Amino acid sequence: MIEMYLAGISVRRVEDVTEALWGTRVSPATVSNLNKKVYGRIDKWLNEPIEGNHPYVFVDGLWLKRCWAGEVKNVSVLVAIAVDSSGFRQVLGVREGAKEDHASWAAFLRYLKGRGLKDVKLFISDKCLGLVESLAEFYPEAKWQRCVVHFYRNVFTAVPKGKVKEVAAMLKAIHAQEDFEAASDKIKAVVKKLQLMKLSKAAAIVQEGAIETLSFYSFPSQHWRSLRTNNPLERLMREIRRRTRVVGAFPDGESALMLVAARLRHIAGTKWGTKRYMNIDRLQEQLLEAA
Repeated sequence: MIEMYLAGISVRRVEDVTEALWGTRVSPATVSNLNKKVYGRIDKWLNEPIEGNHPYVFVDGLWLKRCWAGEVKNVSVLVAIAVDSSGFRQVLGVREGAKEDHASWAAFLRYLKGRGLKDVKLFISDKCLGLVESLAEFYPEAKWQRCVVHFYRNVFTAVPKGKVKEVAAMLKAIHAQEDFEAASDKIKAVVKKLQLMKLSKAAAIVQEGAIETLSFYSFPSQHWRSLRTNNPLERLMREIRRRTRVVGAFPDGESALMLVAARLRHIAGTKWGTKRYMNIDRLQEQLLEAA
């Protein structure tokens, strides 16, 4: 029953299945009590020490609905995954946040740092001001990479539909350059071209924010494709949304958090977490050369 629930089957459907199998309908309270037993193990997993070094960390937030004083309101669940010093992906932590603001992100990073997250070289995320400010506070030596895909979407909000394809090609050319200097020069060229196209708002967005998407150039070229975007975490978030959509509104923040964490723990134990994601030796070699 627990496996069915975590796999995305609604409580009502679990009741139907148990009735078909055993001739007895299991109540929602029984399913809830079984899940609470699992929640104890999940909570322990979420608070275990983070061992080893994790040079690349991906962070993002997920909005869910919960019942609060008879009303349905939004609650954010903050998630961090990482690539460890052996090149494997790990789920680092999951925490409830009232909203994706400075206080919520600061509490989340404090939680990760308190459990032992260290030696982070690069954080990859969308541009959430509360997160960017908190990173500077808790991990001042780490670089920050703004997700290229999210940046493109921000630019497209200031581009007419008929010109999106052309502008997309211009933006992709920035991140196809051979090094940081060439990409920086390409930004200037793209800004100038956007201005000539009378897309002054889009030009301003590129001029102000494109430089934030170039941090990946500081790392081995073999890793660039994996570091430019937050896609490794976005794929997990889509899986979580698929599962939580079945629930609709959660009765409280804890149940939302625990279901997300339980699903992530399950994914971490599959091929996702047991197959080497990248050759991290390239980074170690680069760090030794720079020392």
